[in-house]
Amino acid sequence: MEARIRVVVAKPGLDGHDRGVKLVARALRDAGMEVVYTGLHQTPEQIVQAAIQEDAAAIGLSILSGAHMTLFARLIEILREKGAEDIVVFGGGIIPEADMPELHKMGVAKIFTPGATTQEIVDWVRTAVPASV
Repeated sequence: MEARIRVVVAKPGLDGHDRGVKLVARALRDAGMEVVYTGLHQTPEQIVQAAIQEDAAAIGLSILSGAHMTLFARLIEILREKGAEDIVVFGGGIIPEADMPELHKMGVAKIFTPGATTQEIVDWVRTAVPASV
């Protein structure tokens, strides 16, 4: 069986704009990755549970609501509580550059801002996320 990267992509919180996350999910899938999109309005608890159930190596969050500091912090806190800190967390959306150092300190591996190409995201995931069998 060929090793593949397994990624959960999610849209946490009240943000209802999912076009970008669907494009990223499709790009990752088309690049040969296993992708689970959890849908809109997910809580950090639901996202972590999905990632653990799916044995995902990464979680990608799309956040346009401005609640990125709270949502990423809670998700990473839950990953630690569940002993799943090995799951790589990345994200994208409308995230001010000034918040990025703090997000990296809390454990967010990468943030993609508007203008990032799907190829950039695919290439980064391929290099930063381990494949599963």
